[in-house]
Amino acid sequence: MKSVDLNSDIGESFGAYTIGNDENVLKFISSANIACGYHAGDHNVMMRTVELAHILEVGIGAHPGFPDLGGFGRRDMNMSPDEVFNLVAYQVGAIQGIANVHGARVQHVKPHGALYNKAGKDTSIAKAIANAVKSVNPELVLFGLAGSELASAGKEAGLTVAQEVFADRTYQPDGSLTPRSEPNAMIHDADLAVKRVIRMVKEQKVEAVNGEDISIEADTICVHGDEPEALRFVQKLRERLESEGITIQPVGVSVDV
Repeated sequence: MKSVDLNSDIGESFGAYTIGNDENVLKFISSANIACGYHAGDHNVMMRTVELAHILEVGIGAHPGFPDLGGFGRRDMNMSPDEVFNLVAYQVGAIQGIANVHGARVQHVKPHGALYNKAGKDTSIAKAIANAVKSVNPELVLFGLAGSELASAGKEAGLTVAQEVFADRTYQPDGSLTPRSEPNAMIHDADLAVKRVIRMVKEQKVEAVNGEDISIEADTICVHGDEPEALRFVQKLRERLESEGITIQPVGVSVDV
C-alpha cells in the first residue's frame, strides 16, 4: 500500500490580518507547517494553530523563514550560515515551547519561502539549517525539496528527511521550482495539479516546464494554505489520492499491509 504525507503552510495570519483558511484546511492535511513569527504569524496565532492541529491529530511542524514580514519571507536575504543557524534554532524552539503548553510534540521542520529556495541550492545554508534542526531536536524530520541540497544536508546530518513535492508549482528541468516571478510558476488548474501529484507518487516522475520528464521522490506533498482556492484544492487532492489507494498520513508513520 502506498502512503504519502499531505502538508500545508498555515498559521500565517498576523495581528489583525487574516491569511488563509486554516481551520478548514487542517481537516484535510496530515502535517501542518506553522509560521514562527518571522515571515508571518505571531505568538497568538502560533498558540491557536498548534492547539487546533493537536486537537485534529495533524502533525505539527515548525515553518521558519527569513525575518521579512513585509515580503512574506519570499525575498532573499544575504545572511551568513551562522545567522541562518541561529534564526532557525530560535524559531523551532518557539514552536516547541508552544507545543509543550498543549502537551503536544513537534514532528518536523520545513523552511519557508526564500530560505527554503536558497537552501535548495546553497550547500552552506542547507547545512546550517540541518545542523540547527539537529541541535534543537535530532528526532525532528526535515522537509526538503526532493533531490535538493537541503535534503542531502539533512541526510548527512543524520536526520530523517522527507522529500517534498509541490502540488501547485511547476518544475524546472534541474528539479527546482519555477521562481514565483515567472508567469508559469503556479498551477491554477486543480485537475491538472491532482493528475501530476498522483503521477509523482505512483511513477516518481513529473513533467518539467520544457516538457521533459524528471525523476522525483514524493514523501510529502505541499499545498499552499494562503492560496484563494486552497481549501477546495486540498479537499479534491485528498479525495483523489485516497481513491487511487494512496493512504494519507504524517511522515514517519508505518502502513499496515
